[in-house]
Amino acid sequence: MASLCSLLLSSSLLLAVAVFLRHHIGASTTTTHLHFYMHDAYTGPAPTAMRVVSGRSLLDDGDGNNNDATSPPSSSSPPRRQFGDVVALNSALTEGPSAGSARVGTAQGFAVRVSEGGVVRLHVVLEAGEHRGSSVTAKGRIDMDAGEHESVVIGGTGRFRFARGYMVTKNYDYSLATGGVVEIDIYLQH
Repeated sequence: MASLCSLLLSSSLLLAVAVFLRHHIGASTTTTHLHFYMHDAYTGPAPTAMRVVSGRSLLDDGDGNNNDATSPPSSSSPPRRQFGDVVALNSALTEGPSAGSARVGTAQGFAVRVSEGGVVRLHVVLEAGEHRGSSVTAKGRIDMDAGEHESVVIGGTGRFRFARGYMVTKNYDYSLATGGVVEIDIYLQH
């Protein structure tokens, strides 16, 4: 009886190792590079990014009073960005930096201001080309003083199911006051 149990245990272990090796070593990995431009608009008749929660200013005016969202901004300047601000976005992705360039998808997500920068979660939905119907999700930190921002890809759907990789964003023509164009490169292994 003991030898039958050890035979079954050995067989099960051998089968598990074979499945593991086939899945992890024998499987081929594809590398994909996606490149497009995201168009954020904070102003105008159809904004695509909007502050939905106003946070609290970390600036003190020197007399113990906080300069926060309760004091209205002047009409000539946009509202200050503040700790705790939450921005929701649903922005077009295009092949080129021009707004008239061919649309390839939509970037949906949110950003939370946590310091001079923020934390962003972005879901990139592809609507054209060979990856139509697939999506990639990334999250990371935004440092407005840095030329490039790198985020981690945390997953995907469709052709990018189980994807891993990273996303690099660069301000192409961007202003915190009005929005603008952000260049995006995504490098995936799937």
